[in-house]
Amino acid sequence: MSAVIAFIGLGHMGGPMAANLVKAGHRVVGHDLVPEALKTAVAAGVEAAPSAGAAAAEADVVLTMLPAGRHVLALYQDEGLLAAARPGTLFVDCSTIDVADARTAHEAAVAAGHRAVDAPVSGGVMGAEAGTLTFMVGGDDAAFAQAEPLLAAMGKKAVHCGAAGAGQAAKICNNMILGVSMIAVSEAFVLGESLGLSHQALFDVASTASGQCWALSVNCPVPGPVPGSPANRDYRPGFAAPLMAKDLGLAANAVRAGGVDAELGLRAAALYAAFAEGDGAAEDFSGIVRAIRDRSGQQLADDKRDH
Repeated sequence: MSAVIAFIGLGHMGGPMAANLVKAGHRVVGHDLVPEALKTAVAAGVEAAPSAGAAAAEADVVLTMLPAGRHVLALYQDEGLLAAARPGTLFVDCSTIDVADARTAHEAAVAAGHRAVDAPVSGGVMGAEAGTLTFMVGGDDAAFAQAEPLLAAMGKKAVHCGAAGAGQAAKICNNMILGVSMIAVSEAFVLGESLGLSHQALFDVASTASGQCWALSVNCPVPGPVPGSPANRDYRPGFAAPLMAKDLGLAANAVRAGGVDAELGLRAAALYAAFAEGDGAAEDFSGIVRAIRDRSGQQLADDKRDH
């Protein structure tokens, strides 16, 4: 059954997601503060709205994909998105934000007479374009059931993780695993280089042994072994390093707030924060292998000078 969907935030992720909803037969009315993003979405069949509130006013579902929790809360409350929507509208926030902000947004939506779920995604821009995203969803059973057919139009899997905020909790835990594993894989390749081991040999062993993981087999950080990985495109982003830094920062905040002993998660957050602020600002998160290689070369040079 088709729905009228307001889609707010039509950037690198939101734009392709909105386009897939159009392909699935839904009427999508969109808004973005960046004119070029809105223009691209319109070319894919999205109807342009002059404001987020105008888009929401005629929608059955309001879907948001925004940079941070403060943007979601400001849009929902200060900018009147909740007030603009008809009572009983389903709000689906696909942004990756702090768990506490997700719960606050959910509470505000319910208080305004709506249903709500948090539904952050995994799969990056390529997954958004291909419609193969995984959604991690927090909210009650009825809201999840209402959202699930729409999520199926944009992804391959939607997992109901629990009550409000549980989707965001699952997302930051998953990406902490991913960030730590990418650093480990990158360090192993740099170590292999220092030992005279070819990239292909290490890949052939680790990808079929106990070192196998997504960061190695799908998003391999060195060119060659996995032709589709960003390493073969000079690290042009599939999942940009600043987004990984953001997600790991959210995980680090939760680690500290919960008193969790997560040394690797905190270290990964620090490494990606530094990488994203420097050479990695426009690179895929797998590009951190080059930072590790550069630091390793500097350390080797320092050791030679010391001796």
